[in-house]
Amino acid sequence: MAGCRGSLCCCCRWCCCCGERETRTPEELTILGETQEEEDEILPRKDYESLDYDRCINDPYLEVLETVDSKKSRRYEAVKWMVVFAIGVCTGLVGLFVDFFVRLFTQLKFGVVQTSVEECSQKGCLALSLLELLGFNLIFVFLGSLLVLIEPVAAGSGIPEIKCYLNGVKVPGIVRLRTLLCKAFGVLFSVAGGLFVGKEGPMIHSGAVVGAGLPQFQSISFRKIQVNFPYFRSDRDKRDFVSAGAAAGIAAAFGAPIGGTLFSLEEGSSFWNQGLTWKVLFCSMSATFTLNFFRSGIQFGSWGSFHLPGLLSFGEFKCSDSDKKCHLWTAVDLGFFIVMGVIGGLLGATFNCLNKRLAKYRMRNVHPKPKLVRVLESLLVSLVTTAVVFVASMVLGECRQMLSSSQTGNDSFPLQVASEDVNSSIKTFFCPNETYNDMATLFFNPQESAILQLFHQDGTFSPVTLALFFVLYFLLACWTYGISVPSGLFVPSLLCGAAFGRLVANVLKSYIGLGHIYSGTFALIGAAAFLGGVVRMTISLTVILIESTNEITYGLPIMVTLMVAKWTGDFFNKGIYDIHVGLRGVPLLEWETEAEMDKLRASDIMEPNLTYVYPHTRIQSLVSILRTTVHHAFPVVTENRGNEKEFMKGNQLISNNIKFKKSSILTRAGEQRRRSQSMKSYPSSELRNMCDEHVASEEPAEKEDLLQQMLERRYTPYPNLYPDQSPSEDWTMEERFRPLTFHGLILRSQLVTLLVRGVCYSESQSSASQPRLSYAEMAEDYPRYPDIHDLDLTLLNPRMIVDVTPYMNPSPFTVSPNTSVSQVFNLFRTMGLRHLPVVNAVGEIVGIITRHNLTYEFLQARLRQHYQTI
Repeated sequence: MAGCRGSLCCCCRWCCCCGERETRTPEELTILGETQEEEDEILPRKDYESLDYDRCINDPYLEVLETVDSKKSRRYEAVKWMVVFAIGVCTGLVGLFVDFFVRLFTQLKFGVVQTSVEECSQKGCLALSLLELLGFNLIFVFLGSLLVLIEPVAAGSGIPEIKCYLNGVKVPGIVRLRTLLCKAFGVLFSVAGGLFVGKEGPMIHSGAVVGAGLPQFQSISFRKIQVNFPYFRSDRDKRDFVSAGAAAGIAAAFGAPIGGTLFSLEEGSSFWNQGLTWKVLFCSMSATFTLNFFRSGIQFGSWGSFHLPGLLSFGEFKCSDSDKKCHLWTAVDLGFFIVMGVIGGLLGATFNCLNKRLAKYRMRNVHPKPKLVRVLESLLVSLVTTAVVFVASMVLGECRQMLSSSQTGNDSFPLQVASEDVNSSIKTFFCPNETYNDMATLFFNPQESAILQLFHQDGTFSPVTLALFFVLYFLLACWTYGISVPSGLFVPSLLCGAAFGRLVANVLKSYIGLGHIYSGTFALIGAAAFLGGVVRMTISLTVILIESTNEITYGLPIMVTLMVAKWTGDFFNKGIYDIHVGLRGVPLLEWETEAEMDKLRASDIMEPNLTYVYPHTRIQSLVSILRTTVHHAFPVVTENRGNEKEFMKGNQLISNNIKFKKSSILTRAGEQRRRSQSMKSYPSSELRNMCDEHVASEEPAEKEDLLQQMLERRYTPYPNLYPDQSPSEDWTMEERFRPLTFHGLILRSQLVTLLVRGVCYSESQSSASQPRLSYAEMAEDYPRYPDIHDLDLTLLNPRMIVDVTPYMNPSPFTVSPNTSVSQVFNLFRTMGLRHLPVVNAVGEIVGIITRHNLTYEFLQARLRQHYQTI
């Protein structure tokens, strides 16, 4: 539809529009799940809901507050700190489990295959070695794909989904225990299966699942596990713990607790405070040192020492003592780093573009087919990857001279450990003594070992080898990310970028004659440039890389490189995680809106079609509303008949400085008509206020001030202002459209809980006789409340009345119809809201705003409509 801007009559590729005529509006395309193929854009889906981060200050919650004293507050805070510590420890143990078995399976596979290669190189039976490698890889990848069939959400890295969750979107199944089990087992099989994926990315998802599930002390997968733990029964607490768990996953993966904290802050959480920062950092520290303690003890036998801070260690960057001209980096190198950042951004944008096309192809041609096709695709990728790795290692490598340890002059213990890892992973396939096969050294090793080779190997890698390795790895990693296995992208991007950086260093050394260059620094900057060009992270990724290198002097070049790579990549497309969020149609909210959006007001983007409930409503009406709608919140209103005459003037409905065209009112009137038709069998008293004391409403004088009337009635919160008869087809516009006085919001989950627990009273009784539920009883079924369609209606008397006023939120955040979109957006995002009522100055609700009304695509559509009406 971009081609329709700026002209009143134009023809696009799919439709012609003149003035306001349009065959398919963006909203209709969204509902139908179609795409605007001019830009091949997938619109946000409307079946995603927001989390309830705002507190519901109802009567049960106030009763809890009345019992809270300083002692209970301190105990609650202490419990929260203990839970945060437990989340960090458990996340570290998950990382230990994955790392242990990945190492075990990888050593088994490469040990068997390497022995076979060495034997067959003399006997000429390398095909047998290839078959052995294929057997290992295909079995492992097959097991990983089967686990994804059990829980499809476990596919991929999980970072896009966790990003959405921290942004306030409820993604189904993303933080379930079954997802964690499939993720943890699946990622160790996919990494051990030789796919170009990493285990560090899924650690973020695993940590988030631990953070969401551990404080609940219950699981839907293990229903018999029921612990009476009354704390943290809300989305507000759950999302805080998910933030801590995601940060702990980063900390465990890279040994970067500060970087993990910044990742949660930068990439997701829309609501943040100082107390949460401390807890998230403490959780990250707990995960880092738990993993460090056990890995150091298991690998070195030195329990109590800390040598291995994360799953991925970059080692220590240090020039050889014998090379006096060597420097880690100089001011001259900074210019090369900027150029590498530009190239990294271009390469990252290319990677993202190709992967997006592959993902769309899978969505159209693979996902609609039987699930077995996804497994076959994973096996095909594994087959091709294994063949390329084996053939490239045997055929395309060059024999390069090894440097002795005396030439390196590295004596410190941490560097000695890294040097031993580097030297032990050198492959000498078909090469004479004192030489090694450079291609096999990169391809025929775990990815972490290959990264260490590029960072710290003092021997040279052929420029041709590095170029071939980069191209092959780039294409295969792009093809692999998105198949139905748990897979991370951090390590493949780092390895691909490190090869690029090492290639630049070789060219500068060999062909330009810059002898002072330290190849490890250029490999690190290349890794940062490519990774930054792919994921487009800045602050958190800078700190993660600095913590992983344990070298603060790299702070400036890494930061400059990442910024340049991000700016360059953003010129072409979004980051890889944002792309996959968009492909899933998740309504993710950015940090802020564009400046031109302030041309719109809340009344331009709100939803005027309201489905509402009355303070006192019969059970049959509530059941009808809940079963015929999918809304997750309902305004609690009374109909203000006394103000009708002031609302209708000419062809416009004027309500407190906001003007609606009569055509827009028809949608609201139509909604009321549909509701009245569905209740034709109900008596007229169904739509009346069933309060105990009926307050007579007098017809106001026409000249009396409306605001003054509202102020005079402020001590009568729920007056009897309902129509005296059921809605009729013969009603005029004035009779059909009633001003709705807003009293609060009540959630679908709260209404269903009231019905399940039989909270109601009979017409002959007072509402005071209605049973009262405590806050613990209201939250007992969290997070999976009963569904209205599972409710046994035979247990309910449809004539009984439910008083919803004690359980609604009487003071939600509201905005005026004239509020600018930027103010609405900032309030909604920063406060983590789910519903935002639009209320005028006299307390009447005129619409409601949800997350879908604030997405970029929706705002752009409204802005186009705004331009057309000017």
